[in-house]
Amino acid sequence: MAIVGYARVSTRGQSLDAQLNALQDCDKVFKEIISGAKDNRPELMALLDYVREGDTVKVTKLDRLARNTKHLLEISDHLEAKQVRLLIMNIGIDTGTPTGKLMLTMIGAIATFEREIMLERQAEGIALAKQQGKYIGRKATAREKSQEIIELVELGLSKPDISRQLGIGITSIYRIIRENRPDLLEKR
Repeated sequence: MAIVGYARVSTRGQSLDAQLNALQDCDKVFKEIISGAKDNRPELMALLDYVREGDTVKVTKLDRLARNTKHLLEISDHLEAKQVRLLIMNIGIDTGTPTGKLMLTMIGAIATFEREIMLERQAEGIALAKQQGKYIGRKATAREKSQEIIELVELGLSKPDISRQLGIGITSIYRIIRENRPDLLEKR
């Protein structure tokens, strides 16, 4: 009977350290850096395949494990079918008990509801900002501006001028030219 941990962060800029510290008592820890919205989480799939009857899966927070109530219940059902307990540390849920199973379902539903409300508010805020002319969206990347960069080089603009005009670093401009039109590298 093993205690198997699962730790996840969404981006490389985030640290797994706090979760790994909390999971120190685990016999094995599966960890990954991937968005929870992704359907394919290789380490989570490996964990679900790895655990055996009598094992315990331990996570620090509910949102590290599942992306919504449906996903949570799928994971919970899979673990239950394998006779594996699920411990969610920050809310004290243990699916080895009837109360733990009930609480898991209720908290999962509430978490999904809160996320949907937050996304709805976000969409409303963006729509209002667009209506008021305050929303400009995310900044276009150099790759998205590659055609414009090539056209400006063809028109004879210098790379520093293109950099200032488009707000893109000179090294990115050189990379775009090298990848798309290396014959233009000789132009100023």
